[in-house]
Amino acid sequence: MAEHVEKQITDSEWEVMRVVWAQKHVTSKEIIEVLEKKMSWKPATTKTFIGRLVKKGMLSTEAEGKKFIYSANVVEGDVIRETLHDLLDHICDRDVGNTIGTMITQATLSVQDIENLKKILEMKESEAVEDIPCTCTPGQCRCQDHSCGSRH
Repeated sequence: MAEHVEKQITDSEWEVMRVVWAQKHVTSKEIIEVLEKKMSWKPATTKTFIGRLVKKGMLSTEAEGKKFIYSANVVEGDVIRETLHDLLDHICDRDVGNTIGTMITQATLSVQDIENLKKILEMKESEAVEDIPCTCTPGQCRCQDHSCGSRH
């Protein structure tokens, strides 16, 4: 896998990456066929996103005759974890629990997913704190710690 890649990707680039992650090694024609159905994109649009992902280091290319084979330089789970980490970095530490709760409420979960979440919460309970300190820059949240006037 590539050492330096820019993992910040647009929603459209996510669509392309999902096809590549699912197929492992894929041609632009195969990516186009999947995304024409889902996104109603023209082939040139899909090729533009593929090119951007190659420039960002997310995709690698290998020539096979007259066509190129694309493969991911990054692991899907790693990109998802980094994206979630970035999201949590953009909110107050005191809002993380509510944000995770909202994600769970909005997600369709299997019985096994719920069992796994229960186990994770049981493990986290042993290290839980009574009060989560706010580490925001004053003026970037509404915590009382910063005299912003309201509580979370």
